[in-house]
Amino acid sequence: MAEIQSQVNKVVVAFLDKRRLKGYVFNFSALRESFRLYPEPTSRQGEGTDVLIKELKAVFFVKDFVGNPDYHESYDVNPTAHGRKIEVQFGDTETIVGLTEAYNPQKIGFFVFPADPNSNNLRIFVVNKNTRKIRIL
Repeated sequence: MAEIQSQVNKVVVAFLDKRRLKGYVFNFSALRESFRLYPEPTSRQGEGTDVLIKELKAVFFVKDFVGNPDYHESYDVNPTAHGRKIEVQFGDTETIVGLTEAYNPQKIGFFVFPADPNSNNLRIFVVNKNTRKIRIL
């Protein structure tokens, strides 16, 4: 089988049952109900695992897999940044604050760009139905 040749993204997939899987995605779409998670950036098509969006809390697109568990993100948004400031609270009480350009409660989910430029998260795909509370700030 041919190797995947598309843009690769590092992700941490957060399941509703508290599992977290790390891996790589290619051509993630906010319009599809599933995606394939690969163990390595050079994985072949058959080496991936299918992930259903409805089983997730969020997909964290990250700079690296290590991160810094002791780092506390700032919720201060740059006033010149583009998008609407939003606060998302998940069922497990984790809260994120950032900017969004595409929040629509009727869609499967939307992207949030962290307020803190030093965040390990580049962007976060939030699954609408699996949140506790969403507030436009």
